Amino acid sequence: MQRLQGKRAIITGAGSGIGRASALRFAQEGAQVLVTGRTAAKVEETAELVRAAGGSAIAMAADAAVEEDVEAMISRCIAELGGLEVFFANAATWVGNVSLFEQTVAQWQEVLRVNLIGAFLATRYSGRHMRAQGSGSIIFTSSVASLRANAGDAAYSASKAAVNSLAQVAANELSGSGVRVNAILPGLIETEGTKALFDAAKARGAASRLGQVNPLKRPGQPGEIAAMAAFLASEDASYVNGQAIAVDGGVSSTHPFGRLS
Repeated sequence: MQRLQGKRAIITGAGSGIGRASALRFAQEGAQVLVTGRTAAKVEETAELVRAAGGSAIAMAADAAVEEDVEAMISRCIAELGGLEVFFANAATWVGNVSLFEQTVAQWQEVLRVNLIGAFLATRYSGRHMRAQGSGSIIFTSSVASLRANAGDAAYSASKAAVNSLAQVAANELSGSGVRVNAILPGLIETEGTKALFDAAKARGAASRLGQVNPLKRPGQPGEIAAMAAFLASEDASYVNGQAIAVDGGVSSTHPFGRLS
């Protein structure tokens, strides 16, 4: 399937996990990709994997929440790949297993900087270019932690709730332009970011319980989020705009409960 043939895409946080899987999926579907992340070796490895699979990719070490870096990403994508149709703002960070009452202002500032300001900068700069050309797709990685408590730490959850709101606001700011803005809300996905959780469960023989609170009774894989990102990047999603779409095995469809028998 070549739904993204002829499209040029920037993917942040592409050194591993969802970002890397998305780079591979986008390229498989015909896109040329600019993969970015703060660790040069990791994003170059992603680009090499894309090229090894027959795709087209360039790597760029950059901070997705630094204004000058975002401007440089877009300039390079346009200069070297010939345009920009998709911006997948995927880079994220979190505090971790720390109580709200033990988190610091500095920790909140960094989480909001990367997760929210990064999405804002992606929208501000790619949105200007896409609005001028009359088309484009901006995609955010949010989280089911944005919907209810206990799926992430307080700073992370609050930042991702703001990302959902930004998707709605940006979609309306770009009204009539042909540019769509949507957010993906992953559930429990096996990535480098959740490695400690998965390793701890395996160490105590509880790996089979991971993801058991969702109706599919399993955790997700990065490729399953990449598939949604590729859909939103494509013309198959031409009437999908301003949405926060959960890809979570159904965990957000219900409330926690205990069986009576």
